[in-house]
Amino acid sequence: MPLFESRITSALQQRTEQGLLRTLTPVHGGNKAQVKIAEQGFVNFSSNDYLGLANDNTLKEAWKTAVDRHGVGSAASPMVTGFSHAHQQLQDALCDWLGYEQAVLFSSGFSANQAALFALLEKGDCLYQDKLNHASLIEAGMLSPAHQYRFPHNSTQRLSELIERNGSGLVVTEGVFSMDGDKAPLVDIQIQSQKQNCWLMVDDAHGIGVLGQEGKGSCAESSIKPQLLVVTFGKALGVQGAAILCSSSIAEYLRQYARHFVYSTAMPPAQAVTVTKAIQITRTQQWRRDQLSELQHAYSSLLGELPGFIETQTPIKPYLAGSADRAMSMASHLRQQGLWATAIRPPTVSRGKARIRVTLSANHQLEEISHLAQSLKQFECQYPKEGC
Repeated sequence: MPLFESRITSALQQRTEQGLLRTLTPVHGGNKAQVKIAEQGFVNFSSNDYLGLANDNTLKEAWKTAVDRHGVGSAASPMVTGFSHAHQQLQDALCDWLGYEQAVLFSSGFSANQAALFALLEKGDCLYQDKLNHASLIEAGMLSPAHQYRFPHNSTQRLSELIERNGSGLVVTEGVFSMDGDKAPLVDIQIQSQKQNCWLMVDDAHGIGVLGQEGKGSCAESSIKPQLLVVTFGKALGVQGAAILCSSSIAEYLRQYARHFVYSTAMPPAQAVTVTKAIQITRTQQWRRDQLSELQHAYSSLLGELPGFIETQTPIKPYLAGSADRAMSMASHLRQQGLWATAIRPPTVSRGKARIRVTLSANHQLEEISHLAQSLKQFECQYPKEGC
């Protein structure tokens, strides 16, 4: 058997035997609190639509109007003819919202993270990353010419020790961690970074829109300002794309040297218009964050005594199952109860820490949280780890 066929067959067989093979399921209404899969309806606890904007009528109308004006695609990279007044207005809105001089736009958070690290890091540089950072960041660090050092999750003491031993460089953390739903100790991390002459980069994909006054995110909530702030538009803002917020000089450098920016087709102008509208809604409609807060409190009250419960201060609510098989059984049980919540297994999380990743949206109702709690209680009684 040719090399690549043999390698592919072996890898897929191994994934299957380990019970870790992922499957692709067509979903109707995956951007809503209720979804339909194979003609069956479910309450959706798996999206990142924290503020309930992904199917918002105001945003849909904004996109439709913008498509009529701008067309459906940008047709070029930003440095050619792909950058429009719509993109400029989005940049201005981001800077006004988050308090930075410039914003550099990207088609995804994955691209923004990798663009920043690939463009900034050179041979001999030191990169310090939280071990639970997103795959885009860890992969970029591995592929960059820098020396990458990964510190234990949220351990500022270990971060300090690594910097003292190896020298100043770039410290990278998430604001809210996507699989655990916990927040980084940003004040302490910034103190350590400044003390040892490091730059700080924060990926706030899961904090922006949700945390802080006007939804300004993790950094604003912690009253810090990193040199680079990455925000995404496909989660709380309900659309798609990302931006790096930074100084004017860093932005100019990225536009010259970040290959993900220079050589990628720009996001459609209609998309930029819609994201700008989403920012306006996010800043002004506080009721969405208030609704999330109420749902989070209900979730903690109803599930706090269950063995898999993990307390978080964000809409990401991991429910620990343990083994990958138990997580899959739990997800199957929830589906039978009309609830769609995704099982997260290795290699996304560590072995023995498979979980159901429950995410809350402002569009959820309290009775849906109650139904989820009752279904998980039922599962724990039917399939207890150590008795019910």
